[in-house]
Amino acid sequence: MSDLNDPRVFFAAERTLLAWNRTGLTLMAFGFVLERFGLFLHMLRPTSYHSGRDLSFWIGAAFITLALLAIGFSIVQFRRVLRTLKPIEIPARYCTWSGIAMDISVILLGMALLTYLFSEL
Repeated sequence: MSDLNDPRVFFAAERTLLAWNRTGLTLMAFGFVLERFGLFLHMLRPTSYHSGRDLSFWIGAAFITLALLAIGFSIVQFRRVLRTLKPIEIPARYCTWSGIAMDISVILLGMALLTYLFSEL
């Protein structure tokens, strides 16, 4: 990738990974808010009978799924960049897997959120 032999290349890749993590978290939060907004609308009109899930649920679930895919893809991209770097471009004794571990944690929690939303009546 680079012949700079500069650790800033690695840190730029890690910043990109974490930026995608923030983007995924934002998409996930937006999806959850959309899903809950449908519940709020149903509470405003209690006289109407509602069975099943409405459009806001499915759009919210789609945003959460999009977030999980974006974060997962960012992990793949980061690993590809790491393979192209020379050892001199990665600082000594620096933990290269901490950003990936955080992203995997967010993916697992996002899947738990989707499971919760689908298991709710």
